[in-house]
Amino acid sequence: MAIDRDNPGDLARRAAERRARRPGRRPDADLWRRESFCLPRLQARAKARELFERFPKAAYMTEIEFWSERADGQIEFVVRRLPSAD
Repeated sequence: MAIDRDNPGDLARRAAERRARRPGRRPDADLWRRESFCLPRLQARAKARELFERFPKAAYMTEIEFWSERADGQIEFVVRRLPSAD
């Protein structure tokens, strides 16, 4: 008698399906809050500092998830954080 072993993809799929079936939870809900900005360099730095002061990394796991410099010289960035600190 052979024992069926699940591969990691099967396990991940089943775990995601169980999470989606939890009462009161949207299947597409994400635990992270993301905010996108596109500002001139100095304003982008000021905005990032403001967000890190308002949502400290230790409590909200705040981070710059993505950033790039656009052709017009503006900085486009996405800040990711947890919605609340416990």
